[in-house]
Amino acid sequence: MSVLPLLRARLSQVSHKPGVYLHKDRLGSIIYVGKARDLRKRLSSYFMPSGKKRADRKTRALMDSICDFEVHEVRNEQEALLLEGKLIKQYRPRYNVSFRDDKRFLLVKVNLDAPWPKFQTTRLKKGDGARYFGPFAHSGALRATVAWLNKEFGLRSCRPRNPGEKDYKHCNADVIRNCMAPCVAKVSREEYLEQLEQACELLGGKGKGQRLKSLKVEMEQSAIKLDFEKAARLRDVIINLERALSPTRQFTRGRGVPTTVKPIEDLAELGDWLSLSGPPTIMECFDISNISSTHIVASMVRFKNGLPDNQNYRQYRIRTVDGQDDFASMAEVVRRRYGRILQENMEANPEVAESTQETQVETLLRLAAEGRSPVTLPDLVIVDGGKGQLSVSVAELQRLGLGGLPICGLAKQREEIFFPGEAEPVIIPHDRGALKLMQRIRDEAHRFANRYNELLLRKRVKESLLDDCPGVSPAKKKALLKRFGSVARIKDATVEQIAELTGFSVKSADEILAFLTGKT
Repeated sequence: MSVLPLLRARLSQVSHKPGVYLHKDRLGSIIYVGKARDLRKRLSSYFMPSGKKRADRKTRALMDSICDFEVHEVRNEQEALLLEGKLIKQYRPRYNVSFRDDKRFLLVKVNLDAPWPKFQTTRLKKGDGARYFGPFAHSGALRATVAWLNKEFGLRSCRPRNPGEKDYKHCNADVIRNCMAPCVAKVSREEYLEQLEQACELLGGKGKGQRLKSLKVEMEQSAIKLDFEKAARLRDVIINLERALSPTRQFTRGRGVPTTVKPIEDLAELGDWLSLSGPPTIMECFDISNISSTHIVASMVRFKNGLPDNQNYRQYRIRTVDGQDDFASMAEVVRRRYGRILQENMEANPEVAESTQETQVETLLRLAAEGRSPVTLPDLVIVDGGKGQLSVSVAELQRLGLGGLPICGLAKQREEIFFPGEAEPVIIPHDRGALKLMQRIRDEAHRFANRYNELLLRKRVKESLLDDCPGVSPAKKKALLKRFGSVARIKDATVEQIAELTGFSVKSADEILAFLTGKT
């Protein structure tokens, strides 16, 4: 029986407000997330024969799969865009492409502790004591708005951290009245900060209505005077302000969306599809994150009874691989994980080393059944990747004597599942809970690896404070970090301890500490 009549009947209950809609398949899984200025009008296009005829192949396939939908109203289009991105990143629906990466919306940052603070755009919010505004849904409108705020309030936009007369000689902003020139003391710091605070209040939405009203009056007066060029500029300013400063709420992922996860059923189904001896109660999945060659990291996430076992997650920094080599990195992390499990079990049960009747896997499984295993082997190992990642992982397990451990590779492009020694992959239909379970653990491993990479990036950003420190060359920076380990520990050191290092004097050590104390 077709569900279209029922879905069309429900459209009368949907409002014409902006919001986000979620399409579900016959199993209740979310297969598409979209946003709309008018929810009822947008949803109706999915259930009309004329819309299907005009649609491309992908959209027609989506329309054939829809068995249910859900809507979430928001206040404006900007909120719809933010909520849509949150939900897509969480559920990774099959028919969505945009927002599935880790890119974030823009924020505006202003560090009030700087000598002459200025607006900066960023995608990463750090605990550095600075003020942050956003996120903002429209990056183009935001950048144009920040440029207008700088000009309107006379704020500096130059790059130097503490500009002076030398920088002023090469700057025309004061000449064209775009800056108050605090670098040459044309205004005091108090006057500059007062203007900055007014700009911050406007960026936060305070007084926006009155400002827009005055800009519209000025635009109309310019048009009356036939100064159409100025009127056009003011029109663009108004449009950008309205788009960038529309009030938006920050949404928690999955806000108001019920879960469709059925772990026990999914586990049983997965065991059948993969021809395992039973449901894989314990699964471990590995992923490599090499966003840059600076930090190559890996993650191992563990699922128990189909749900995340967060306490047993592990993260690794790749030690033996130079450059971006996913195969070698995967081999290293598999070797370290299961070599450690093997070592801990042998140390806890030294007598089992004398037994020659069992394989390593059989021994570890027996110890787990007897309650004598510090760490239990998983029922299934999953590596994120295809035949290459699987091959090197199997080779490492065989070297450890764990060749009998069930392992497979999950390739992202077509969600194919590869097993050692089998040329053809196992392909589970996309609407099956078994595949959804594998996607969840793979996506969780990906999230955890990226989170660790981001953590190291933040540490790297913090260490880069030394790059701006007067008198600290790359060689001195290396010496400081080698001796103390981090910027925080350098800050806690004494002048005498820093001065003990080669190339440092008491004076330079005192200047370094004064700089770091003012910045952190």
